[in-house]
Amino acid sequence: MASKPDETRDGVDLTNLDQPLFDGAEATKRDLVDYLDAVHERLLPELRERPLSVIRVRPGQQPFMQKNVPKYTPDWVKTVTVWAEASKREVSYALCDDRRTLLWFANQRAVEYHPTLMRAERWDRVTHLVLDLDPPEGETFRMAVQAAQLVRQALTDSGLAGAVKTSGAKGVHVYVPIDDKVSIEDAAAATRAIAARAERIDPAVATTAYIKEDREGKVFVDSTRSGGATVVAAYSPRIRPGTPVSFPVGWDELDNVSPADFTLRSVPGLLATADRWSAELPAPQTLPEDLLEEGRAIPIARVVAMHEGKRRARAKRAAEEQK
Repeated sequence: MASKPDETRDGVDLTNLDQPLFDGAEATKRDLVDYLDAVHERLLPELRERPLSVIRVRPGQQPFMQKNVPKYTPDWVKTVTVWAEASKREVSYALCDDRRTLLWFANQRAVEYHPTLMRAERWDRVTHLVLDLDPPEGETFRMAVQAAQLVRQALTDSGLAGAVKTSGAKGVHVYVPIDDKVSIEDAAAATRAIAARAERIDPAVATTAYIKEDREGKVFVDSTRSGGATVVAAYSPRIRPGTPVSFPVGWDELDNVSPADFTLRSVPGLLATADRWSAELPAPQTLPEDLLEEGRAIPIARVVAMHEGKRRARAKRAAEEQK
C-alpha cells in the first residue's frame, strides 16, 4: 500500500517533502516544490511546447539527466517522440506545459529544466541563438561578464540585440531571438560568427577554442548550443551549492550582480512585480546575410576538436614510440 502523501497540489501527490534536496543545497524537497510553484507563471512560458530534459537528484545518488520520460509517467503529461540520431533510438520527451506537470516533475526531484531551442511543432527552426560564456577554471563570474559585453558589442555591430541571464553556475548566457527564416544550420553558423566577432574585439578576454587546453585562461565563448541542443531555462534552479537559479539581468546590472544573489529563497520576491526575462528579450530578428556567410565559413567546433584530438593522440603515440 502506497504511503500517504505529505500534501496534494493540483491533483499531484507530493511525498518526502522534508528530505534534504542534495548535499550543499541548503534546501529541502519542499523548498524546491514551493519555489517551482511560486514561479510557475514565469517558468512555464520558457518550457511550454519545447521538448524537455531535466536533471534529477535522488537521495544518496549522483544527479542524472533524464530525456526519455519514465514508464510510470502519468498519461496526462504531454509527450513528443523524437528520433535521436546519436543514440539511434526514439526518445519520448515531456512537454511541461502546465503547473500540474511542473509539480509532478518537482515531486520527481527534477531540479534543473533544460528545454530545446526549438518548439515541438517546428523541428526545422530554432527560436533563439545562444552564446554560453564559460570562464576558465577557478576564475570568477566577472570574467564571464566581460565576455558578455564583448558579445553584446558584436551583436550591436551586426545590427542585432540580445538579452542576458546568469547561467546559475559561474557563467552567463546571451540569448538572441530570431525569426523563422533561416535553417537550423544557418542559425548555428550565425552563432559561430557572433562568437568569432566577439573574440576579435578582445582576444585577451574571449576565445572560441573548443579544446580546453587551448583556451589559455580566457572565457570560452561557446557557440555550440544550436540545433537539438538544450540550455537551462531562465528561472530554473541549478544543482550547485546553495541552489542558485538562472536569472535574467539587465545589461546595465551585470557588473553589480553575483550568481549567488539569485537562489530558491531570494528569486520569488524578485519576481513579484514583473517577468524580467520577457521584458529584456528583444523581438525576433532577421539575421544579416554577411553574418550568415561568415559563419558558414567557420568549421563546426566539435568536428574540428574531434579531428584535432585524434591528431594530437597520434602525435603523442609517435613521440613515445621514438623514445
